[in-house]
Amino acid sequence: MVAMAGQGDVASVTDWVPDGPSEPTGGERASRVFDLVGDPAVAEVCLPNRPESAGTARQLTQAVLQSSWALPSQLTEHAVLLVSELVGNAVRHTGAHVFGIRMLRRRGWIRVEIRDPSRGLPCLLPVHELDTSGRGLFLVDTLSDRWGVDLLPRGKTTWFEMRVADH
Repeated sequence: MVAMAGQGDVASVTDWVPDGPSEPTGGERASRVFDLVGDPAVAEVCLPNRPESAGTARQLTQAVLQSSWALPSQLTEHAVLLVSELVGNAVRHTGAHVFGIRMLRRRGWIRVEIRDPSRGLPCLLPVHELDTSGRGLFLVDTLSDRWGVDLLPRGKTTWFEMRVADH
């Protein structure tokens, strides 16, 4: 497990917005976010359990899927959305100080994991047209090929998997 980045490091990632014509390329943005908090495709990255960490998790997901793994834009967009939902659940419902994110790739699949110290299980609720919340796991269930929860001795890992074409 990777030690949690200092709060200043995480804040600088969540606050970083490219500006003007000298906007960094995708590879440069990926390198910067990996340098600040770590690469979740190499080892679990721990982030503080704060709402703004969802932005960091989205940046990490986009950096891995597009810059490191060169996956299609639509798959990347879906994965970024699902990470945002799982991180939102971890932040809102676990009471943890930190959560971890890890990404794995194997032939034909990617897997994204969010680990937190709570053993409370997420619940897929029925979604109705006018609902304003509670759609997170519905989106995970709809946009991923598989998802689940693995209970750990101290906490759980909530994960989703998506099929990818191997080149």
